Amino acid sequence: MNLADNIKIVLVNTSHPGNIGAAARAMKNMTLSELTLVSPEEFPSGVAVGRAASAVDILEQATVVDSLQEAIADCSLVIGTSARSRSIPWPMLTPRECGEKAVTEAARHRVALVFGREDSGLNNDELQLCHYHVQIPANENYSSLNLAAAVMVLCYEVYSASLEQENKDGEGENARVSAGDSQPWDQELCSAEQMEHFYKHLEDVLVSLDFHDRENPRQLMQRLRRLYGRIRIDAMEMNILRGILTHTQQRIGDK
Repeated sequence: MNLADNIKIVLVNTSHPGNIGAAARAMKNMTLSELTLVSPEEFPSGVAVGRAASAVDILEQATVVDSLQEAIADCSLVIGTSARSRSIPWPMLTPRECGEKAVTEAARHRVALVFGREDSGLNNDELQLCHYHVQIPANENYSSLNLAAAVMVLCYEVYSASLEQENKDGEGENARVSAGDSQPWDQELCSAEQMEHFYKHLEDVLVSLDFHDRENPRQLMQRLRRLYGRIRIDAMEMNILRGILTHTQQRIGDK
């Protein structure tokens, strides 16, 4: 499997360009090549080039965007790194499970592994854009990993999972499927961009029904995001859901 085709590394608002270069080096060590940068504080940078060593080609081909939504728009699986627990628990993966799931799903659609800021990680809104969160176990007295080190850990798990799958394929066995991935599906899974359009449509309808108050949201949309993210909606199911929402708007006169 060519991991470079369907797995991208996304770095959000990186403050030190050296971490971008070191992350690119880690990616190339593990055969990944697609790097997307969300509003980096300094890029392009000679410091990044210096830290990248022989992975300068990854920096040269990196995509720079303004938002995480734009970075993951074409992805059907988004896994975000989180160093701390959140007020609303989210489906969690270990680094090994992250690698296995990324490799399994990359055979069918685009996957993003998202890393946050050096000092504060991903914020709550960004984490809610992810289907799963992953935490890297570390010394409880010093659990904060350097950004590039975190990238290396997950890239290593992805590469290890890909080698394991190749070995099984070579033996004529079926590739192992991570928990939650059953038999091949009959429809493509929705992309992150399609899901964002759906959440906007859903919220508008709930407001029109007086079921949701944007001034007093009470975590409703966060919990609905978690629900639908856990289900992993496909294209046909999305058409049905959007049709229901549109019909509801028509019936209540909110065209």
